Amino acid sequence: MIELKTLANMVDHTLLKAGAQKEEFEQLCKEADNYGFKMVAINSYPVAMCRNYLRDSDVHVGAAIGFPLGQTTIETKVFEVEDAIKNGADEIDYVINIGKLKEGDSDYIREEMKAIVNTAREGSIISKVILENCYLTDQEKIAVCEIAKEVKPDFVKTSTGFGTGGATVEDIRLMKKVVGETVKVKAAGGIRNLDTALQMVEAGAERLGTSAGIKIIEEYKQLEGAD
Repeated sequence: MIELKTLANMVDHTLLKAGAQKEEFEQLCKEADNYGFKMVAINSYPVAMCRNYLRDSDVHVGAAIGFPLGQTTIETKVFEVEDAIKNGADEIDYVINIGKLKEGDSDYIREEMKAIVNTAREGSIISKVILENCYLTDQEKIAVCEIAKEVKPDFVKTSTGFGTGGATVEDIRLMKKVVGETVKVKAAGGIRNLDTALQMVEAGAERLGTSAGIKIIEEYKQLEGAD
């Protein structure tokens, strides 16, 4: 069984809803710090605010880029990354151009990934590539992971949580099989309880994007108490 502290430090504590307000971001940051989560996963606008809330904490601030559809230009995504870095982001999660992938334009996906990952690398921050697997065939998932193996972002990630489906154990295994030890895998979307979280970790996920992190950790504590 994975240790409680280790599991908590895999959680990207998520607040990405359109109407989120200042008090909610402050609460999100307090929760992430109290529970020892790895990151707060937010949109670009509140990055500076959350950086301030977490100025004395080890919790990272993560910015969603090209979120949630991925349908912005490479130049726009790069600017978003640069702006997030300027405002204090430690990590970025960007959505690929799903339409270009489905057209079979792997050169575009590679160019986009290189531009964004290099920008993140220059800013000394962590980069994650969101595939949005619910819209992809297995061959398309493999194609992106093969490109990632070449470009070397820090993570490939299953989902935004805004699509028609989220992370599955099968997808985690497939992605991990392709990237091996070169790139890590993040599971996101639909992870709402301890059992699901542990299944994702067992399948190879090293990060968990979820708005149910507190519930998951409290379930773990109850399980420990029962033992």
